[in-house]
Amino acid sequence: MKDWFSADTWFGDIVAWGNDLIWTYILIALLLILGFYFTFISKFVQFRLLGEMIRELFKGTDRKAFKEGKGTTPFQAFAISTAARVGTGNLAGVAVAISLGGPGAIFWMWLIALIGAATGFVESTLAQIYKVRDKHGFRGGPAYYMEKALGARWFGLIFAVLITLCFGLIFNAVQTNTITDAFVGAYDISPFIVGIIIAIMIGFIIFGGIRRIAVVAEVIVPFFAITYVAISVIIMTLNIGELPSVIALIFNNAFGIEEVVGGGFGAAIMNGVQRGLFSNEAGMGSAPNAAATVYVSHPVKQGLIQSLSVLIDTIIICSATAFMILLTDVYTVGEIEGIQLTQDAMANHLGNWASLFVTVAIFFFAFSSLLGNYYYGQANIEFISEKPIYTTIFRIAFLIMVLVGATSELAIIWSMADLFMGLMAVVNLIAIALLGKIAMRALKDYQDQRQEGKDPAFYRDTLPDLKNIESWESKSESNK
Repeated sequence: MKDWFSADTWFGDIVAWGNDLIWTYILIALLLILGFYFTFISKFVQFRLLGEMIRELFKGTDRKAFKEGKGTTPFQAFAISTAARVGTGNLAGVAVAISLGGPGAIFWMWLIALIGAATGFVESTLAQIYKVRDKHGFRGGPAYYMEKALGARWFGLIFAVLITLCFGLIFNAVQTNTITDAFVGAYDISPFIVGIIIAIMIGFIIFGGIRRIAVVAEVIVPFFAITYVAISVIIMTLNIGELPSVIALIFNNAFGIEEVVGGGFGAAIMNGVQRGLFSNEAGMGSAPNAAATVYVSHPVKQGLIQSLSVLIDTIIICSATAFMILLTDVYTVGEIEGIQLTQDAMANHLGNWASLFVTVAIFFFAFSSLLGNYYYGQANIEFISEKPIYTTIFRIAFLIMVLVGATSELAIIWSMADLFMGLMAVVNLIAIALLGKIAMRALKDYQDQRQEGKDPAFYRDTLPDLKNIESWESKSESNK
């Protein structure tokens, strides 16, 4: 298994070839163009309504609807999507971006997050509008709005297959690979043993469905995210005098003449954009699958919360990792890569015990990411076919890929993730480019109701020309 997934095999050559194709540059162009486009037509929604986002997030901790079986809470969906985001992309991915693209890659990660938050708002709002009912409450995502809003089930099927391969199989291998790397680096444990333990633990939870996943995610994610950021703040406070030089290093490497001449400029952009997309997933079409599960009075509410998740992921958590690494010189040691770079940086600041903390943190971050990844795959398997046998096959394949990730090379796993992530993102970006104005109309309706002093509510006939809106009541039905 390890040999077949090695970078020096024919399979590795195909993955490397795929990552060098022109579509990688098309993806970057689409991300930037659509990010700026949605930012402008929404009148900078990710900045203008930041207070509203935070307010809705705290209101979303109310579990009344969840207890009644109506769907997940806004906070639980936030935790599930953040779980998928705040995994190896934040701890290992930032380290990979710095080691391959230099400190300047961090600037491009920031840029992708700042403009990508508007893209995240659009895709999650659309997922809410076109969600469908199921036995757990709701499900939905890009495949569903491609079918219902565009009338193109074939397009939705393409996306469903890609996200199932990407998140359900490849990305969970990335998460498991990083957990294994952290434990092997710290304790010299057999990768196969680590993989078996993870597979058993994750199997117990995923067979409990979305409700068990939501409960686990809403506990793990906030605790470890807050703890991780708090430790990074302590480190930055202890090195406050060096912070200006680190910030200057990031900007100089992002735009410096030396980098342009030496070719490092392109490496900084490519690695910053790729790792930024992998980390915050804005525009990729993953988070909308979690956003669609929520019981909420207006689609825009969850769109705002998911937009906030993008900002928290990159601007706060990824930056915490970046500053910890750049406040040391460990990133200049060529043979150190991935999560071990983050472990060494923290140990450099706080002593060897800090390496243990990173090991524990990456386990829980990546473990919660596995939960989010699994649900994204299941929601799209159910789009392809609702026959239980397909869900069962997917669960078995998911657990097999946990073992593959534990025993394969880091480089080929990351390359596979980048390849499928890019293909998936291009499909979703095309769809939201065509449907973005629907989200803008929903945003206007939301703001109009807020200006009237109302708690915004959405109905099937709020935007009367829209078809195939299944899970929202009409205004007359709600008044009965």
